[in-house]
Amino acid sequence: MKTANFASYHIRKWYTFVEETLANETGQLADGEPLFKYAIGAVIANPYAGRFSESLAELIEPSPLLGQEFGRRIRVLAGQHKIVSYGKACLVGSQGEYEHGNALLTNPAADPIRVALGGGKSWVPSTGKRGGPGVTIDVPLAHKDALYVRSHYDSISLSFGDGPAADELIIIWAFATRGRLHARLGGLEAADVKGNDGLY
Repeated sequence: MKTANFASYHIRKWYTFVEETLANETGQLADGEPLFKYAIGAVIANPYAGRFSESLAELIEPSPLLGQEFGRRIRVLAGQHKIVSYGKACLVGSQGEYEHGNALLTNPAADPIRVALGGGKSWVPSTGKRGGPGVTIDVPLAHKDALYVRSHYDSISLSFGDGPAADELIIIWAFATRGRLHARLGGLEAADVKGNDGLY
């Protein structure tokens, strides 16, 4: 068993990514502020690698602390930029189950991130898969307070050069400061989002 260095987890590496988009694909300058996208990933030893366990408590029980750390890191990374969209994903090494990654994406881990962002009424779009070092994953994004704001449906593509190893997980959270540049497909607008249950 690898030595714990964060709660009961062994975290080998943290990743951070920043994208700043100033114009869309046809060269149209941003309609307002540039779009910033951020992503944070943690490479974590999988205590269930190579074995089946009905309980996944070793991953789930300390996960609120992991969520708090993701929340702290996005606040530092984004600085004065307000986060309006979020998404999450997992990559699971070949000795693990997809379920192992999902264990770190549930509400106990997610709720502290909502708190760090000043709230988030909508459920967090999510994806994941099994793969090895260098695999690419598209992390979905959606408005944090109203799922059906079409302008904020987006994603960020990420690749990790040396992970996950066979006995590792990579847990990823992604964030954005606005919707797509020149979004023009109609529907509910972010400016119309009010207090709701997140499905407005």
